[in-house]
Amino acid sequence: MFADAPVVVKERYVIQRQIPTPIETRSVLAAPSPAQGDFTLWSSTQIPHIVKVAMTLGLGISESKLRVIAPRVGGGFGSKLQVYPEEMLSLALAKRLGRPIKWTETRSENYLATHHGRDQIQEMELAADQDGRIRGYRARILVNMGGYLMIITPGTPLLGAFVYCGPYGGEAYQVEFTGVFTNTVPTDAYRGAGRPEATYAIERAIEALARKVGKDPVEIRRMNFLQPFTEPTASPGGLQLDSGNYGETLDQALELLGYEDLLKEQQIRREHGEAKQIGIGFSTYLEMCGLAPSRVLASLRYAAGGWDAAEIRVSPTGKVVVAAGTSPHGQGHATTFAQIVSEDLGIPIEDVEVTFGDTELSPLGMDTYGSRSISVGGVAVHRAAMKVVEKARKIAAHELEVAEDDLEFDAGTFTVRGAPDTAKTIPEIAFAAWTAHNLPDGLEPNLESSAAYDPENFVFPYGAHICAVEVDTETGEVGVLKYVAVDDVGRIINPQIVDGQVQGGVIQGIAEALFEEAVYDENGTLLTGTLTSYQVPAASEVPSITLGRSETWSTTNELGVKGVGETGTIASPPAVINAVIDALSDLGVSDMERPATPERVWRAIRRARGGAA
Repeated sequence: MFADAPVVVKERYVIQRQIPTPIETRSVLAAPSPAQGDFTLWSSTQIPHIVKVAMTLGLGISESKLRVIAPRVGGGFGSKLQVYPEEMLSLALAKRLGRPIKWTETRSENYLATHHGRDQIQEMELAADQDGRIRGYRARILVNMGGYLMIITPGTPLLGAFVYCGPYGGEAYQVEFTGVFTNTVPTDAYRGAGRPEATYAIERAIEALARKVGKDPVEIRRMNFLQPFTEPTASPGGLQLDSGNYGETLDQALELLGYEDLLKEQQIRREHGEAKQIGIGFSTYLEMCGLAPSRVLASLRYAAGGWDAAEIRVSPTGKVVVAAGTSPHGQGHATTFAQIVSEDLGIPIEDVEVTFGDTELSPLGMDTYGSRSISVGGVAVHRAAMKVVEKARKIAAHELEVAEDDLEFDAGTFTVRGAPDTAKTIPEIAFAAWTAHNLPDGLEPNLESSAAYDPENFVFPYGAHICAVEVDTETGEVGVLKYVAVDDVGRIINPQIVDGQVQGGVIQGIAEALFEEAVYDENGTLLTGTLTSYQVPAASEVPSITLGRSETWSTTNELGVKGVGETGTIASPPAVINAVIDALSDLGVSDMERPATPERVWRAIRRARGGAA
């Protein structure tokens, strides 16, 4: 394939190490109850159910005697998708001493000991025809795993293994990973977990291909996109994609950006030799998320499964309690899950309470990571609600003395077909189920149900992000002029939450491209251990983000949802770096180390002009 391809692009990229920076650091409180022999562990974690299993395996405490609570957590970004030694140690000490044990870390301790993210060296190759149509993909990835393995350290890069081809077609595909141990903190899941790295490689490489064959980056993408589809379709990476119309998101993004006007402004500045040049960078990404199914995770040697669970109870007074198996740390589960149940049961949303993050109130679950909350946990909630409706249908039919098939259900009310005044509401049925005075034979009292959902496939959000930057060629300073993000995350339950997730993710990705880098010295000492040395963007450095939206429903699940928690962070770094390179392309710059700090940009300009960098 590569030996006889008319065009071969071979690029080398370095993804710098990064440190997750949640608004609150980690804290643990282990409290024994000697009289009952019970223990309660409060932990700032994304994974209370997994932590519970790990604690019982590690300390020999019966699961029935341990309750794990993840209170409202101030951000996670993957850094709290971990079983940390401090959790185990706190609980072990509480068990031995019979007293509560509390541990809280400082920010510098967090930077030093929490797991880090990314840290890869990538060799990315594309084989193409003379006109730029891609034939094959080949990636060789060197991964810094740190000094030892944490919960999914070796599995994290594998989550991107299938999408080094992005949303593009082709015939051949090969990805190879080599893990390396170093004297640094282990890397593990960080927002996107393998997918941002894969997206960076393919989106940088396709821009390089466009330069090599002399085509506009928009044209090279359009000619290589998979054609629109609404049924499962194979990708070069071996996936069965659920649905997609990649050109639609790109077209919308170009219109929102004002692409032609920006190209004219760019040309004018180049012709006049202005110090501040404009660059336009693209990222048309494909994401694999909804971390499941369990059988696939088994093939990747993940210890846990990918299913999730939910339980719904309708009280005698018509109020609803939802026990969800996923626990939020800023994603708005309580709102979104309440919307699903309110729509399914016809109950006012204010009468729906969602509980989470407590293994006593929500005993079954696989927790929150991998943009799986809506596409796995949300579907489990929906299925539990549908089971409640079916049980309610049996009770309503029995009380109204009609066949179940004679009932129509809408907005929380069962009516008899042809006799709309003969009806029973969900609250009325819930009360009848509680009294159990007149239930069908063999039907258990109370109106409640549970569901566990293990998807048969992943879900595949996608989109087009375009970044316009202004680069000062005298100082190397980069400023984001405009950022446009058009994402297709399947069916949207709550537009406001979706927009917030995209915006937050984009900002995080811009920070990856321009600011954030974890640096060690030659002795393995972390030099960026505080917020004064590890740069995260302030509010003044955050650009305005123009959002667009496409809505192609997923074929993987009955809700049609995909996932949105990581899309922005996956898409934005290559868009920003591609824009910086584009701004300086007339000077001969074709590569840019990340983060693109003013010093690095200035040195790249000096090298391109033939001066000492």
